[in-house]
Amino acid sequence: MIELDIQYACSRRGVPAAASFRRFAAAVPHRGRGAAVLRVVAEEEGRALNEAWRGKRGPTNVLSFRSETPPGVKTAHLGDLVICAPVVLREARDQGKDPAAHWAHMTVHGLLHLLGHDHATEAEAARMESLETRILVRLGYADPYEQESTGS
Repeated sequence: MIELDIQYACSRRGVPAAASFRRFAAAVPHRGRGAAVLRVVAEEEGRALNEAWRGKRGPTNVLSFRSETPPGVKTAHLGDLVICAPVVLREARDQGKDPAAHWAHMTVHGLLHLLGHDHATEAEAARMESLETRILVRLGYADPYEQESTGS
């Protein structure tokens, strides 16, 4: 199970409660104990982090920062997630998605990155999207990629 330390650094309007984020994290398969910090931010902080760490202009929906520990050091800390609230809410609206489902998707997506999953190649993307879909369906949400491809 992955334990979350949740920080809100923005308006909480339209942002899930900590219990919802913890439910999303509990659905992500992980052996043993794991921990992560989830920071929900406003657009300014999201933009600054995306530009500093990815070299991309503007904010993005979710950033994942995997924990880098020295060899031989064991820790349950998987890393940190930053989710930009205005971007997630805007994407949900623009894509006609249930906001709760999109929050769940961004949380699951980010946690999977912390666990080593990636989507840099088509094969990796297919595996990661399939896993995300199975987790979201278990949480009671629709396939997020089906919604994207149908435009609903």
